[in-house]
Amino acid sequence: MSGQIHPLAPHELPGFIGAADGSDPLFTAVVFIVIAMVLGIGVFYLKLHAIPEQLAHKHGNTQSQLIMVLALLALFTHNNIFWVAALILALIKFPDLVTPLNDISSSLSKMTQAEGDDSTERGSVAQSNQHEQGEG
Repeated sequence: MSGQIHPLAPHELPGFIGAADGSDPLFTAVVFIVIAMVLGIGVFYLKLHAIPEQLAHKHGNTQSQLIMVLALLALFTHNNIFWVAALILALIKFPDLVTPLNDISSSLSKMTQAEGDDSTERGSVAQSNQHEQGEG
């Protein structure tokens, strides 16, 4: 056997064919691309699941803990209904019903305290008037 190349064989090999030293540039490139794609898809997936939490934090929702729990349930169970529910809760602004009721109750308590103060003053004035009339 001689070390000569056959005249019909290509004299230069393409770059994707592994060299004699065992290196394989195409395999190495594909490995790095697959690792980068898996990491990129993982980051995208986690960012996607964090959208309801970010919206709740940005808008200052009162149900932010519920939204976070629903997003975590969707992440771990792969049930999309939890994620959709968290997104809907994060986007809808519920009316604040507690603050007006607290204002009404504080106003009523102030009114009753003011009436109570007036009635004690009126009662003391009436008692002093009765006391003066009884002596006079």
